Amino acid sequence: MTYGRTMDAASPWIATAIALVLLAAIATVGLSIFHIPQPRAVLLALARAILQLGALSLVLTGIIRDPLWVGVGLGVMFVAAVGTAARRARAGASALLGLAASMIIGPLVVMSIVFATGAIEFSPRYVLAIGGIVIGNTMTIAILTQRVYSASVRDHWDEVEGWLALGATPRQSTLDLGRRAIHTALLPSVDQTRTTGIVVLPGAFVGAIFAGASPLEAGRFQVVVLASILAAGVLTATALTRMTGRVVQRGL
Repeated sequence: MTYGRTMDAASPWIATAIALVLLAAIATVGLSIFHIPQPRAVLLALARAILQLGALSLVLTGIIRDPLWVGVGLGVMFVAAVGTAARRARAGASALLGLAASMIIGPLVVMSIVFATGAIEFSPRYVLAIGGIVIGNTMTIAILTQRVYSASVRDHWDEVEGWLALGATPRQSTLDLGRRAIHTALLPSVDQTRTTGIVVLPGAFVGAIFAGASPLEAGRFQVVVLASILAAGVLTATALTRMTGRVVQRGL
């Protein structure tokens, strides 16, 4: 009987391992077949996710009710997000401060509004949940904004030089390019919001239902999350282009 119960408990984990191996193999082989750079990137990312989620699951048991440790957890998330954004956006040391400042503006403003209005209960577990979601999405938007903005300036260097020749400041000469970069960076979040409930079943919504919330309550929570992501993204992307609204030298 004990052996049978042990096998029953292990079955979901075995099935999960098999599914993960097959899915990772599909992604890795697909990238290799089409000669996409870094074909093992998906496999490495998945391996990191497994380790990090395993560690997070253990850590959350101890910190989810402790405001101090929740703050520490969010701080670690933010530092990791800035580091990832700086690496992916190829931001140099001079741009790192502006990147970090822009990435903290959005989440701080959004979380202040969400909890001050009472839209979401102000408790350690909700602060951690909303903060983690918003910081993660802000990181993605910051990466896209910086990469698109830098590439646009390089691709439209003649246009930028023309504005400079007419007496425009570096920030003025790249203003329109910055606006386009913000628009492009926000497209995934805007499309996800537009298709929520039709094409996409968001994780926060599904998670709330699995946790026992009613569909209406889960929907209310998800709408607040989506609005938070959009607002934080707009603030971060706008601040980022303003802070780095300078001429990007050709070749950088």
